[in-house]
Amino acid sequence: MSDKHARKMLRQMESGEPVQLSLSMATMKKLTRLAFYAQQFGYEYADVRQGGGPDGNGYVLLIVPDPTAEAGTRAERNRAAYPNAIDGGTLPPLDPEAVELLKARITFDITAKYTDRQRILLAAAGAVPLAIVVGFGLGTGATAVLLTAAAWAAQMAFVPVGLTVNRRYRAKYAALLEAAGFTPATDPEGRLRYVPPGRELPGQGNPFAVGA
Repeated sequence: MSDKHARKMLRQMESGEPVQLSLSMATMKKLTRLAFYAQQFGYEYADVRQGGGPDGNGYVLLIVPDPTAEAGTRAERNRAAYPNAIDGGTLPPLDPEAVELLKARITFDITAKYTDRQRILLAAAGAVPLAIVVGFGLGTGATAVLLTAAAWAAQMAFVPVGLTVNRRYRAKYAALLEAAGFTPATDPEGRLRYVPPGRELPGQGNPFAVGA
């Protein structure tokens, strides 16, 4: 991950307000590392959604201030140990266990964004443009219509596979989080989330919670 994203995030965190990071071509590695660095300086991962970057194909990562005493102590310790982190200095070393838990939370949130029914509807709508290109690129008139229908059906045949993979990821990471003491909670959108022990989902400070 390029450190410039971490530096930019740390500068935004100086406001003390919730921070949204719009990332194009964001990998899970980049998302989890940014969330980890945020935790080291007084913030907490809150949510993630698709739609980041100029083309809308990336992710938007939301981090919010962490008011707990533990977070405050950790932030003070890291500011003292890494005083130039925001200006290009050394960043705190990654903690593999903490990074793995953040990966589990972020991955679960991404896979739980839509229900299976919503995913089927999105896939059905998304398959139409390519089916039209294939159908009318290879035929005309009634033949083009038949080819379009066939291309659409062929794409939809892969949807059950995608749903199965998505369920497996959700089950895997839900088990990992529960083993670490995280508890399930339902956000205002009706989406299942996992929160750290003794914590609650972000409320008004989370712009993704309602009407996102």
